[in-house]
Amino acid sequence: MLKKVIDSGIRIITQGNGSSVAGALIDAVDKHNARNPDKSILFLNYAAVDPDFTNSKCSFWHFRWDANSDMKMEAMTTYMAKDQKIKNVYLINMNYSFGQAVSRAAKEYFARKRPDIKIVGDDLHPMGQVKDFSPYVAKMKAANADVVITGNWGNDMALLIKAAKDAGFQAPFYTYYGGGLGALPAIGEAGEGKVKQVTEWHMNVVPNKAEKYAVDWNKKYGGPTHISFYYLRVNTQMYMLAEAIKQAKSIDPKAIALKLEGMKFQSDTGEVEMRAADHQLIQPLYISTIAKAYADPKNPKFKGKDKEVKYDIEDTGYGFKTDARIEGYVTAQPTSCQMKRP
Repeated sequence: MLKKVIDSGIRIITQGNGSSVAGALIDAVDKHNARNPDKSILFLNYAAVDPDFTNSKCSFWHFRWDANSDMKMEAMTTYMAKDQKIKNVYLINMNYSFGQAVSRAAKEYFARKRPDIKIVGDDLHPMGQVKDFSPYVAKMKAANADVVITGNWGNDMALLIKAAKDAGFQAPFYTYYGGGLGALPAIGEAGEGKVKQVTEWHMNVVPNKAEKYAVDWNKKYGGPTHISFYYLRVNTQMYMLAEAIKQAKSIDPKAIALKLEGMKFQSDTGEVEMRAADHQLIQPLYISTIAKAYADPKNPKFKGKDKEVKYDIEDTGYGFKTDARIEGYVTAQPTSCQMKRP
């Protein structure tokens, strides 16, 4: 696909999940640009969160608008460290680079912030192959886990949450993708009050400057599948790209990249900054929990009592309620990036 893009004369690409694809693209873009400096490509990443991409594998031609997995763990553990009731933490993740990064960061950050917290389980399971998570849930119960942290997504997350509900396991799950597209329809009521996520935004953020945009988007694009607007960071990415083009007075990728470096921008959740050293966006993050959408006269189908949960996700009757906002300076991580500039 990248070769088709290059052959078509397209000079800017964007891609999200997953990091295996993004890693291959970073490498291919770097090699192409080294060989063809007059036909360089710019890679804008909105969802591949491997920390290496803005550390040891950083590239002048790559910019990331999603918080990397270490930044999200910084946000989660900062919030969790304040809860003195949390004593035992269980980790369960898919056995690949991202899942391994989640496990590593959780252990490292708790050791720094709450050394009294015990990691009572640390499971890495095959990706997409486990059909029954009940044995894992049994281990969680036996370990007296107070919370579970998981980077699982798709079926590996939905089946895990459902297995926990079936087993009567009540501990909350801190997730990276609890609100990802298709997640809430799959999780359903099993996630209510129990499944948390870390994101840069959600439909019920207060105050919600993106509310009108999101509502209009849902009406226009939701369609029969009831897809809900999710990627606010894509908006931020495209607005910052437009601003960089305007400032550069050019659509040359190198000129755009030089303007994106260090750019500060007023996003819908406050000021964000594209850090020049490693091309990682520094932005506020939110911890939120699945809750029933509020039952007001306009939405009689909803069952919830909390007025803050104004919108549901993907026509499920469930949305997210903010637990905490973690400012960008808290989540920012040191970088080992030694960027080679053209």
